[in-house]
Amino acid sequence: MKPDTHLKIDPSLCGTPVWLGDGRSRVELTPSEVMQADDTGLVHGGFVFGLADYAAMIAVNHPNVVLGAATVKFLKPVQVGHPLVAEAGVSRIDGKKHIVTVSVLCEAETVFAGEFICFVPETHVLTRARESGQDKLAAT
Repeated sequence: MKPDTHLKIDPSLCGTPVWLGDGRSRVELTPSEVMQADDTGLVHGGFVFGLADYAAMIAVNHPNVVLGAATVKFLKPVQVGHPLVAEAGVSRIDGKKHIVTVSVLCEAETVFAGEFICFVPETHVLTRARESGQDKLAAT
């Protein structure tokens, strides 16, 4: 199965899908030097979150999926060059709302865990914003 959403994602920033099927995904990323927060090679948490978010989006795998909320825990620090694997699975669907659990592992240790609340609207969220005039408010 191939991703049907977030098709323009840069894999060097958010990871490369290595497995996808039936509400589950696995995405791999090796953090690079551009992701480091300091001279120790500590990776900024936003990149770990981005990997997890991408795994959640493709686990849902609908072209219109968007993130509504996330509850996450950063459990261990991540360093440049240490490969990460994000594993995501849809745990519950309630109408347009999909609850996705995600774990990010580094060398078999969990470094990040979260629950992502994703929504699948009938039309793309930016199409809806344009039609309602909300995009004008955001630009001001």
